[in-house]
Amino acid sequence: MSEVFKVVQEETHNALVEAAYKHRGYSAEESAYAAKFSAYASTHGIRTHNALKALHLDHLFGSGSQGCVPDAKIEKLESRFEASQTWNANKKLGQATAYEALETCIELADKYGVGQVSVDNAFHYLWGGGYVMEAAKRGYIAYTNCTAALAEVVPFGGKYPTLGTNPHSWGFPTVDAVGFPIVIDWATSVIAMGRVQQLAREGASLPPNAAVDKDGNPTTDPKQAAALIPFGAHKGYGLSLINEIVGGFIGGSLPTIRNRSWEQADEKHTACFYFQVIHPDAVSSGAFAKSRNQSQNVKAVIEDILGHGNESCLLPGQIEAGAAKKTAANGGLLFTDAEIAAFNELAEECGSPVWDADSFAIAKS
Repeated sequence: MSEVFKVVQEETHNALVEAAYKHRGYSAEESAYAAKFSAYASTHGIRTHNALKALHLDHLFGSGSQGCVPDAKIEKLESRFEASQTWNANKKLGQATAYEALETCIELADKYGVGQVSVDNAFHYLWGGGYVMEAAKRGYIAYTNCTAALAEVVPFGGKYPTLGTNPHSWGFPTVDAVGFPIVIDWATSVIAMGRVQQLAREGASLPPNAAVDKDGNPTTDPKQAAALIPFGAHKGYGLSLINEIVGGFIGGSLPTIRNRSWEQADEKHTACFYFQVIHPDAVSSGAFAKSRNQSQNVKAVIEDILGHGNESCLLPGQIEAGAAKKTAANGGLLFTDAEIAAFNELAEECGSPVWDADSFAIAKS
């Protein structure tokens, strides 16, 4: 049986999310960024990294702990490289920091062809695909990775979680070619912990070989999942390792004490993230066959890949584009009754009006 979704106006959603962040001490600007990003995730059907996940993370590891400081100021360090910046985020809210990093990378890419920003002492920025999708819609190639809030993934062949879910996200400006930006965005575990939390909330089971319980045994019960397994065995492990090593070069903390073991004051406990934006003109040879331009050439490559009997294959980002169309057709963000109940817990926390689930229209499929 398919899930039933209710239609919540974006303004209603954003008002509650902003109120929740302000209640926890965040500035109006930070709260607005958080609401904007949460709405963007929900628009594209990203239920694992919506406002519920964001505020849950903040409660566990952010303003409710020691991992995030409301209204912190970013320190931009001196660099001898004109197209590169390194920041000390001073534990500023991840979404606000990431939006600023993305805009900075775009400005650098417009000037130098490529721009990169590495961020130390960061708080998790949630759905990396949202940032690169935004850049791709504006005509840029973009990449980001980050170290996750916690070490929740066991290395290939191991039993103890020493890696984060450590996502990689690429966005490509393919709106002209296929009608939407291709966004390749994945956690390096079989599933994200946000998905585990969502399935637990919905009373559903995990896929096999995605998680282990506290004793290191495989489990399909999301409420018993203590750690996750890398996708693709040694390949997913290697991709997860990339994020930890990049974070190590930036200045990142030890994965097993990140957002934990705060009594170890001589160690850092924060995440790192990295952004890169490339102007398409900066990588173009101009030597496209049959007098095609760059966009036409990209389209031809994609059509060749999806030809030859592969016409029913999906492109990364296609499901999200479909979700955005469904959101637009319904005139609001789509949430289940279980999610609305979780939003109402936030409303009670910050003293905002609760939502009446019965007052919202049922979404059209």
